[in-house]
Amino acid sequence: MPWTWYAGACGMAESRAARDGRHIVAIGGGGLSRQPDYLALERYILALTGRSSPRIAFLGTATGDADAAIVRFYAACSVLDCRPTHVPLFRRTVDLRATLLAQDVIYVGGGNTRSMLAAWREWDLPQLLHEAWQAGIVLAGVSAGAICWFEQGVTDSLADRLSPMACLGFLPGSCCPHYSEEAERRPAYTRLIGSGRVRPGIAIDDGAAAHFTGTELHGVIAARPQAQAYRVTVQDGNVQHNALEIQYL
Repeated sequence: MPWTWYAGACGMAESRAARDGRHIVAIGGGGLSRQPDYLALERYILALTGRSSPRIAFLGTATGDADAAIVRFYAACSVLDCRPTHVPLFRRTVDLRATLLAQDVIYVGGGNTRSMLAAWREWDLPQLLHEAWQAGIVLAGVSAGAICWFEQGVTDSLADRLSPMACLGFLPGSCCPHYSEEAERRPAYTRLIGSGRVRPGIAIDDGAAAHFTGTELHGVIAARPQAQAYRVTVQDGNVQHNALEIQYL
């Protein structure tokens, strides 16, 4: 469901949104790599805050707060100029509102999108995340943490097939990650959009990210050679893939 109805309730005259704008960065895959050369996307995200040593919180809900994902987050942050923390939902959970609204970046990890959103709704996280976005806190994430911000996403949460699912609706349209890396992604997304089951949207390769300011696409960045993103639309009854201009970091 789009969040137009909620936006008015969250406006703050002197919010960081008014000063810095609202940012969402959706990474197609491969984020938080242990290889320093591939942390360019994370450096780009941190730079959007305009702060030295910004605060960044990791939501690892999509993997059930798996230790490996949390360790990977802290390992990446150890070579970045930031102040990291993680926010668990499957262990003793902190005051979510106080913790999340104190951040400069909220970074969502990959995993099972359907399970992640179910847990988030139980904890009222959609409302908190929308409030954070309206306040100018940068929202970002990879795979499940990329598609969750859109009206719809294409997910592999079901083991036997790629399927559409309703997401948070902060951003219009749909999103499909891992586009060139997984052979079934392109035909599935093409088929789902062509049949009308999924709205037109954006497809993102691993190593590439779509940066939105407000609800508009600001640009696409990439940390790996040949990583690409596509605007996928329907024209005269045919599904069209239009490669987007890429800024390689």
